[in-house]
Formats: sequence, C-alpha cells, structure tokens
Amino acid sequence: MIRGIRGATTIETNNKQEILAATEKLLREMISENKIEANDVAQIVFSVTEDIDAAFPAAAARQIDGWSFVPVMSMREIPVPGSLKMCIRVMMTVNTTAKQEEVQHIYHSGSIVLRPDLSTVKGN
Repeated sequence: MIRGIRGATTIETNNKQEILAATEKLLREMISENKIEANDVAQIVFSVTEDIDAAFPAAAARQIDGWSFVPVMSMREIPVPGSLKMCIRVMMTVNTTAKQEEVQHIYHSGSIVLRPDLSTVKGN
C-alpha cells in the first residue's frame, strides 16, 4: 500500500546550516518512527514558506546514508496571509503495510499548529 507520511518543522533563521540541520533531524525521526527503508520511498516533496530561501531542504536527504537515489523536490508554499512562518514541510510517499492510523506524522518546533490532530508533539 502507498501511504503519505507528513512532517514539518520551523526554523529561527534563514540560513543554510539551520535549514539542513532541522530538515535532516525531521527526516531521521520520520524514518525511525515509521521504520522506513530508502527502497520503499517513492518520493519526498519538501515545501518552504516564502521567508526561507538560503538552501534547498531536499539536500538534507542526501546526508542520510543510502538515500542518494530517493527522488526529492523542493517547492514554495502558497503565501496565505496569517500562515505559519519559517516552516519546512515534508510529504514522504512510501510503500508500507502500515494502516493509515498507524502512520506517525512528525511535527517539530512551532509546526504542531499545522495538524495537532495527526501529530505526536516532538521537541526541537
């Protein structure tokens, strides 16, 4: 079965190191909590709010051993007035036997406000 696994985080400053570090940390937890193997991933789509442009968050996936062949893409979120700022979102599409309700969606930092109904609160 193909499932989407959501994740998000927020950062404090728009710099390459923080973008990549926050994204890698988020990805590693998504992978661990959902027991994901790179070969089971169809794609990972990353989006950022308009105030993030110092790096592509998709580059963080390349820092994880064995994930260099996973297709990734970064894009920009729609700038809706009043929406969460400095936010990196992830949609990982995977082949899994997990049921929808078993999927662990991961939200770090200020991103819990996006989907508190789906997430387990995770720290920074």
